[in-house]
Amino acid sequence: MPDSSFGPSYPMLRPVRGGNAFEETIEHILQTIKLGIFAPAEKLPPERELAERLGVSRATLRDALGELQSAGYLQVQRGRYGGTYVSSPAVERPHQDGPLDPAEVEDVLLFRGIIEPAAAVLSAKADLSALARRHLQGCLSEVNAATPESYRPRDARFHIAIAELSGSASLVGAVAETRVRLNELLDRIPLLGTNLEHANQQHVEIAEAILRGDAPAAERATIEHLEGTASLLRGFLS
Repeated sequence: MPDSSFGPSYPMLRPVRGGNAFEETIEHILQTIKLGIFAPAEKLPPERELAERLGVSRATLRDALGELQSAGYLQVQRGRYGGTYVSSPAVERPHQDGPLDPAEVEDVLLFRGIIEPAAAVLSAKADLSALARRHLQGCLSEVNAATPESYRPRDARFHIAIAELSGSASLVGAVAETRVRLNELLDRIPLLGTNLEHANQQHVEIAEAILRGDAPAAERATIEHLEGTASLLRGFLS
């Protein structure tokens, strides 16, 4: 796998699909913010690069960025270090308190239980470069050091990093999109300190198995980790 795969990686920034370029541009950028791929106070890529990644005109991109700035998600700085930055702290999403569809919850958990163990297996089997290894270790360090306020975005980033090591862009997109759906569920339940400690231990087990190339162990550790999250969601949301 080429080292260039682990430069700036923004899996939600992919070409929009057609007739709703403005709306989809906003959707894609917001998802990267909500997943913590663009962290609070982080600078977005240059306008030209963003427009190319999204497959939109610079005029459409400017309109979308302007609306996100007005909504408080982005800030524009002038001068030597000028550019578009994620607001710090990032805008909090309102919690959704409406009724949940149990079938939707189970669909998210089922699909996650298929794609994330597969990503772990593929990553463990991959011939990982030194840069790829540092990428995973860096994301692991970030989630382990996260505050309760930043934990879920860092947690999401770690899981997306595993998919990135798999070498499949489609799998990265599937994991990232599923994590958006999962976060909407996780936002409805409390952060439990004991659970976070346990989850971080499991993150270490998953990462170590991948880095030593032990695909069965990476799969087992991932499945166990996902089952713990699923149990919490079912307990709190049923």
